[in-house]
Amino acid sequence: MKLHRNLVFAVIDGLNEIFNGDKYADKVVEQLLKRDKRWGARDRGFIAETTYDIVRWKRLYAAIADVNEPFSRENLWRIFGVWAVLRGIRLPDWPHLKDTPSRRIKGRFDELSKIRKYRESIPDWMDELGVKELGEKVWTKELNALNEQADVIIRANSLKTDVNSLQKRLLEEDIQSKPLKGYPDALVLAERANIFKTEAFQQGLFEVQDASSQLVADFVDAAPGMRVVDTCAGAGGKTLHLAARMENKGQIIAMDIFGNKLSELKRRARRNGAHNVETRVIDSSKVIKKLKESADRVLIDAPCSGLGVLRRNPDAKWKLQPEFLDSIKETQQQILKDYSTMVKKGGKMVYATCSILPSENRAQVEQFLKSESGANFKLVKDKSILASEAGFDGFYMALLEKKD
Repeated sequence: MKLHRNLVFAVIDGLNEIFNGDKYADKVVEQLLKRDKRWGARDRGFIAETTYDIVRWKRLYAAIADVNEPFSRENLWRIFGVWAVLRGIRLPDWPHLKDTPSRRIKGRFDELSKIRKYRESIPDWMDELGVKELGEKVWTKELNALNEQADVIIRANSLKTDVNSLQKRLLEEDIQSKPLKGYPDALVLAERANIFKTEAFQQGLFEVQDASSQLVADFVDAAPGMRVVDTCAGAGGKTLHLAARMENKGQIIAMDIFGNKLSELKRRARRNGAHNVETRVIDSSKVIKKLKESADRVLIDAPCSGLGVLRRNPDAKWKLQPEFLDSIKETQQQILKDYSTMVKKGGKMVYATCSILPSENRAQVEQFLKSESGANFKLVKDKSILASEAGFDGFYMALLEKKD
């Protein structure tokens, strides 16, 4: 691989914003790719993949480069040099890379790779927490899986198409994919591509949604004609899946505390042809009280640590703090107590997170069931998904039923 100066400079600029400007990697990469219209797919791929790769392995690369945060631009070049050497890339004769110690880099890599927190590039506190909650063996396997690049998985919108028809349609646009056994609406792409520019996407034939996330709709088990409340809907990935399962019949009330996310949901719903979705901003407790005991199904896709989706959001490793985990667990419990009031007698509620920590998952459900608010509920079933076992995002979902 030959390194091109303008592309590498873009990577360095992006790393500076992510590491020193505390900006989110996905937003930074999105802006970087708009910098030069002349860049082709390969150029854009280099910028995105290299940036994410260095973010993912920040601790390991910084230790090898012997630099500490906050990183100067010189530090960032040293980290980039480590990345390039470890990939066997021939370094150009640029001033920024002239003193890169290739032999020492390889030696340090071999040395540090014997230590898990460096090998898997993770903060000390997170490593200790993972061992405490999952055990040494499971945590080691899970970390390794969460550092792999995630497949691109899409969900066929059954309001407009099916998996087989979508697969053929994408092939017409030179995008190869294959179905996933056990996931009736899913296709996995053979290679990464800018699928958002395809006609199939513009026509609402599919949405990008990881396989684990697609299982939530099965747990909710919403039927046509029901009233379903998606309480933490965000931009609506699961809302749209539910709308398709309900065949546009009945009512889905998509709620969130962020109005801008619900605006995006409305736009996506129009493209998907989902007409049974109504959005409501949770700006006071009255919004919840108005729906007391009125919903056949309630979905709580709760805010969480996001440790199950580190493959997609590697910068979360560095932004997450122990104090946030403590506060988010309180929030999860409060949400369960508040939003469960919307479930009618005989109705069902699903609690879901994209976390792999039992303290955010089964422990939260058990605490709720022991509380006054959960006294009339029973746990029907739950499912913990580990990336190391499933090959997809780490996830948790629990189905609870309200007694008649």
